[in-house]
Amino acid sequence: MGVKQFIKSLHAFPRAEEHLLQKTQSGAVDVSIIGLVIMATLFLHELRYYLTTYTVHQMSVDLKRGETLPIHINITFPSLPCDVLSVDAIDMSGKHEVDLDTNIWKLRLNRDGYIIGTEYLSDLVEKELADHKHDQKHLTHGCRVYGVLDVQRVAGNFHISVHGLNIFVAQMIFDGAIHVNVSHIIHDLSFGPKYPGLHNPLDGTVRILRGASGTFKYYIKIVPTEYRYISKEVIPTNQFSVMEYFSPMNEFDRTWPAVYFLYDLSPITVTIKEERRSFLHFITRLCAVLGGTFALTAMNAGSLDVQVY
Repeated sequence: MGVKQFIKSLHAFPRAEEHLLQKTQSGAVDVSIIGLVIMATLFLHELRYYLTTYTVHQMSVDLKRGETLPIHINITFPSLPCDVLSVDAIDMSGKHEVDLDTNIWKLRLNRDGYIIGTEYLSDLVEKELADHKHDQKHLTHGCRVYGVLDVQRVAGNFHISVHGLNIFVAQMIFDGAIHVNVSHIIHDLSFGPKYPGLHNPLDGTVRILRGASGTFKYYIKIVPTEYRYISKEVIPTNQFSVMEYFSPMNEFDRTWPAVYFLYDLSPITVTIKEERRSFLHFITRLCAVLGGTFALTAMNAGSLDVQVY
């Protein structure tokens, strides 16, 4: 026997001789159908994997100058009447605004938390001063504040309290700072539009005071962010991290309870880009998966098509 014939006689999967084999009734039909189903399933899985985008994160120095920072707020104060509520803001440039009312709305809530009225933030001060003598019921209402603050793009803070223009009304209502209940529910606090996958850590925060009042302080670190869709649309926004601190009051404190949001901006901006896998990558994975499945199905079909007796 020559070398060529010897090599041809080698077989990793030797078959039995034909006269020792008998065809099965179903043959390899069942195996073929199962193989086709598996290949179709794997094809759809690979197609969905190819069509699904993924995100790539990049960091760079923030070069933005002269822009404003939008702050979206939606906060409920169940024990703070709207007529004494004030939104104030101050930043490192020295700008100090008291009782902000531009693009800020508040909803008057009854004891059960249902809305019974809505007005601009500053509209109620004079109105309530004129009306409170002959209607004291509204002083027990809660308040929901929502809107957008446009502040300078520098470190600063905004706080919600009974400060500023409404302090005289607050003293008449609460009979001292220790009785001011700044319990609050943060429905939404963000620094720009939302993008897929964004999580604002303060959304859904509930802080209800059962005992002595005090001051809440949220220390926020803002990270400028750009989200780039696969369609080339760009959303400039911000994400942030936060730490919380509560300082209880005593009867000798001269400050008024408040909820402070103290923010600072990171010098680094994050760019999040949507990308899609290359078509060559898709074809390579598809050939590997379908080819392997086809070969395995063929091997099983060959072994089940016959049986030895």
